[in-house]
Amino acid sequence: MGVGEPQDHPEDRHAAIHPDLEQVLFSEEALRQRVRQLGDEISRDYAGRNLHLVCVLRGALLFVADLMRAIQLPHSLDFISISSYGSGTRSTGVVRILKDLEDPLEGRHVLVIEDIIDSGLTLSYLVNLLRDRNPASLEICTLLDKPAARKATLQPRYVGFEVPDAFVVGYGLDYNQGYRGLPYIGVLKPDVYGGG
Repeated sequence: MGVGEPQDHPEDRHAAIHPDLEQVLFSEEALRQRVRQLGDEISRDYAGRNLHLVCVLRGALLFVADLMRAIQLPHSLDFISISSYGSGTRSTGVVRILKDLEDPLEGRHVLVIEDIIDSGLTLSYLVNLLRDRNPASLEICTLLDKPAARKATLQPRYVGFEVPDAFVVGYGLDYNQGYRGLPYIGVLKPDVYGGG
């Protein structure tokens, strides 16, 4: 950057709301603060135990990256990728494992890191799959919980925020692979995804 050229300030990058969004639900600062709180809770609850995080790709990637830095105890990390959405906005009920875990879970205290729980059908399938691998314990940490859309019986141990039954994007959550990089979480306009 040359002398006298304007500097790009990070806060200016997303000063205006994305035109495809109706509103911002959770700001960048609100997300940062809540992730710190979750990290503190998890650190207290798992003190002295071998915590193993299982990040559900791709939506939880940004969340787990920040959460790992907020957890103040030794922990390990693995990734799993499952799909039941395709390019739609509702679960199809058909679950596929796209990428399985690298490490065994037996005897470990496993915390599944999810971006959002809506119907819960996909996550319920995943939890049952992981329980069959004999972890010492298995709990769920989700950034967002949408209980109004729930179809499966699931109770996450840690919840960042409860959200209304709307299509949310940003901070890792996408629609057709777009909007993941937004530093906040917002409600997508229905006409963007055909819900209008």
